[in-house]
Amino acid sequence: MRDKQQSIYMMGIKQKDENSAGGLHNTLAAGTTVKGNIITETDFRLDGQVEGDINCNGKIVIGPKGRVTGNIISANAEVLGEVEGSVRVSEKLVLKATANIKGDVFAQSLEIEPNARFNGVCNMSGEKA
Repeated sequence: MRDKQQSIYMMGIKQKDENSAGGLHNTLAAGTTVKGNIITETDFRLDGQVEGDINCNGKIVIGPKGRVTGNIISANAEVLGEVEGSVRVSEKLVLKATANIKGDVFAQSLEIEPNARFNGVCNMSGEKA
C-alpha cells in the first residue's frame, strides 16, 4: 500500500484525508499532465492537465491553470480554467470569470460570472442530468 501511495504522490495526485466538509477529496497539482480517464467517488480539484474524460461523483473544481481535453461528468462543478469537451453536471455548474469552455453544457442550475467564456450549447432541464 505504501508503494501505491508513493507512486500517486510522485504523479502529483494527492488524496487528502479530510476536507472542511469532512469528506475525502483528490488534487491533481499544477505542472502535472494525465493522459487517460479519471474516475473518482470523491471531490476532485484539478490544477494540472487531463487529456481524457473525468467522472466525479462529488464536486470537481478546475483551477485557473487547470485544463481538460475531454468530457466531464459530475454532481457539481466549478470551472476557473479551460475545458474542451462537454460538461454534464447533475446539479450546479459555476463558470468563474476566468473560465473558458469549448463544448456543450448540461446542468440543472448554471451560474456564469462576467467575462467567463462559453462556446457551445447549453441544456438546462428540470430533471437531474
